[in-house]
Amino acid sequence: MDSVERTYEIKQVAELTGLATSRLRAWERRYKAVRPKRLSNGYRVYTGQQVALLRAYARLIEGGARIGDLVTRPWEDIVVAAETGCELNQPHGPLLSATLVLDRQKLEQLAAEQLAQRGARGFAEDIVVPLAHSVGDMWALGLLPVAAEHLASEVIVGLLKECMRGIAAGGPLVLAATVPGERHEWGFLSTLTILKSHGFRIHYLGADLPLADLVGASWKLRPQMVAMSASTPELIVRNLAGLADLPHRLPPGTEAIIGGSGISTHSRRLAACGFRLGTDAMSFL
Repeated sequence: MDSVERTYEIKQVAELTGLATSRLRAWERRYKAVRPKRLSNGYRVYTGQQVALLRAYARLIEGGARIGDLVTRPWEDIVVAAETGCELNQPHGPLLSATLVLDRQKLEQLAAEQLAQRGARGFAEDIVVPLAHSVGDMWALGLLPVAAEHLASEVIVGLLKECMRGIAAGGPLVLAATVPGERHEWGFLSTLTILKSHGFRIHYLGADLPLADLVGASWKLRPQMVAMSASTPELIVRNLAGLADLPHRLPPGTEAIIGGSGISTHSRRLAACGFRLGTDAMSFL
């Protein structure tokens, strides 16, 4: 996945794991569950591997395990137990199992069945998002080969793109793309699929799109919204100069929206540039 390791502040970790910040601090103090790095200002920052391990702890504790017992076990055992135990009891569990053994035919069959059963929005919310979390956690801890991650991405991303083509919509037009350098589409495509289920017309231009091309397309298509996504703060930093000008380069009446986990540490600056932030800014959700 990301070649540059990103870190997460404690509030982000709480959101990603469902664990209160007070519990995270207590686990660090009492059990040395994870040991986040401290910045010069005293803030804790966690690696993706640490977040994945904390998510696994949280899942196992929901099933009745105790943190005092879990911290004595190797982290590999913890994550495998969480993913192949608790997760396989969830709707996306069989898809994860097929991914782990690189069974493309089974994965395609299961994904198609879930899409038919749940519809586009339910598929995105109930299957794709949790599967992405599980795959990401196992990849971060070295428990999933690159081939498995690529297989899951190819199958799921392909289905989400079909979902967006297949949903009839006549509402406001949303022109969408990931920021330059961003190749990860799972989360963004899930969001766009949900938006289209609300009646929005989605014109997806793809991943890693130059900002100048996005601006040019907006003047040709005159959308109500231009939506972008970034999965890491590094991508925001890398594109900050271009992003700062983008809302003012769009046609009159076109809103600029940016989302993804990468925006959290730059939200104030992006808002000051004229961006609306994330799906929370959209009143229809």
